[in-house]
Amino acid sequence: MGDKEVKGGFRASMFIFVLVALDNMGFVANMASLVLYFYGVMHFDLSNSANTLTTFLGSTFLLSLVGGFISDTYFNRLTTCLFFGSLEVLALVMLTVQAGLDHLHPDSCGKSSCVKGGIAVMFYTSLYLLALGMGGVRGSLTAFGADQFDEKSPREAKALASFFNWLLLSSTLGSIIGVTGVVWVSTQKAWHWGFTIATLASSIGFLALALGKPFYRVKTPGQSPILRITQVIFVAFKNRKLPLPESHEELYEVYESAKLERIAHTNQMRFLDRASILEQNIEPQAWKVCSVTQVEEVKILTRMLPILASTIIMNTCLAQLQTFSVQQGNMMNLKLGSFTVPAPSIPVIPLLFMCILIPMYEFLFVPFARKITQHPSGVTPLQRVGVGLVLSFISMAVAGIVEVKRRDQGIKDPSRPISLFWLSFQYAIFGIADMFTLVGLLEFFYREAPETMKSLSTSFTYLSMSLGYFLSTVFVDVINAVTKRVTPSKQGWLHGLDLNQNNLNLFYWFLAILSCLNFFNYLYWASWYKYKADEDSNSMVNLNTFKSVDEEEKKNGKVKAKESSQTSEANTEGPSSSDETDDGRNSREWKHR
Repeated sequence: MGDKEVKGGFRASMFIFVLVALDNMGFVANMASLVLYFYGVMHFDLSNSANTLTTFLGSTFLLSLVGGFISDTYFNRLTTCLFFGSLEVLALVMLTVQAGLDHLHPDSCGKSSCVKGGIAVMFYTSLYLLALGMGGVRGSLTAFGADQFDEKSPREAKALASFFNWLLLSSTLGSIIGVTGVVWVSTQKAWHWGFTIATLASSIGFLALALGKPFYRVKTPGQSPILRITQVIFVAFKNRKLPLPESHEELYEVYESAKLERIAHTNQMRFLDRASILEQNIEPQAWKVCSVTQVEEVKILTRMLPILASTIIMNTCLAQLQTFSVQQGNMMNLKLGSFTVPAPSIPVIPLLFMCILIPMYEFLFVPFARKITQHPSGVTPLQRVGVGLVLSFISMAVAGIVEVKRRDQGIKDPSRPISLFWLSFQYAIFGIADMFTLVGLLEFFYREAPETMKSLSTSFTYLSMSLGYFLSTVFVDVINAVTKRVTPSKQGWLHGLDLNQNNLNLFYWFLAILSCLNFFNYLYWASWYKYKADEDSNSMVNLNTFKSVDEEEKKNGKVKAKESSQTSEANTEGPSSSDETDDGRNSREWKHR
């Protein structure tokens, strides 16, 4: 058996699944409960607690771009994960120490924020070091896991589609423990014990990731994706006055190595094609001419941007479930028999749904859909995202209705609040929406990304989440400012400390309307987008290929072995047919077509 068959695949992915489960155990517990820590221990007011959490989470997901960029350019993805993982563990230790020592807590002052001096320095240092560590890990880990499957191999392309579903299931299992056990310890026992559990879990997870090194396919980083993008924009601008050739065959392309993915020319955004015009008597050099493949890389990323932008509003809705919905739950009946349920534990309901739905989706829906669509994932990633967007605005509409019922009962008889489980409706609907959208985006950005930009492109999923959280902060501030001026009571919809005196339901419905409009915007851009596989029919992988490969393997009874070192195999995991030119040669020198 070849060395390549020994490395990678689901055996290597198991170590990654362990890390994802253990790391998300603490991360999701913090997402669900930190708003109460800010409110009750750090003495922020209602809106400031929500904004501090959404700013922290927004920073975490934004910094995933840093992890993605570094792992594409400087360090391999495994090294990047372990480096940022060490920063994450250090930050969790700092957060644990501050939570456990009373003299590092601020005194209540009645203002919007009471942290100052040395307490503020430690608080914000630990919080944003945690954001950097978690963000860096997320920016490189997903692409590293997907690297264990060769998407150019029909059999492994099918396994890659399953990988993203099992990655989500691992995250979900860890999240269930986080929002039940860890949250209960934090809110009912002591915050520092909850942070301690998160610290230990993450430490064990990163240790497991390191122990799996002998089984991984580790790709070496290539040229900076930012540099490649900048070169195309610069050369296209420099050549802006040159006429475009009648045929794209006259544009410059390079056939340097079969290791490099070659992307077929497309007719969209033709102004960028000027970067591939090689003038006479000019030697092909960087910053003077770019290959068609390099230009197409920029086109792919540009086509992705409207898809990314169309999912931001959904993540703004997600932010409400981790802030205002938790605060709603804190004012509801938390009893389940004799047991008191922590309000932040309510997300366990959609998580349990997902634990059932993900295997059903993988084992029942995907094989059925494959027979109809001939697509390795059953349905396209953009179709999955569309389903999630529909469910997200339904969730916000339901959240508004539930809030009206909660507030009316709270005003009528504060001693008999409605049950916490009324929140399960909005959480369950949004949980299913997240299952469709998150996996759809991760698979979309990884599959469609150029070879040199896999980590950076996959980080776009987290960039969308980041912008959604930041937009939530902006919406809360703007809605408060505007409604304070126009409402008869001269009070903002989300003012003060008492939800019973607010109009949170109107804010939810505002987001529902916005989400509905955003869905139609998404439909336009999704229909406009052209999948990379469609641009080069030679690279198309469909179900017929799966069948022919499986039959061929059974007939031959063996798999061809390929001898290579770990580094070389990571960079030559089998060229696709698009790597070869029309006359069948795999490697050429620089050539002007």
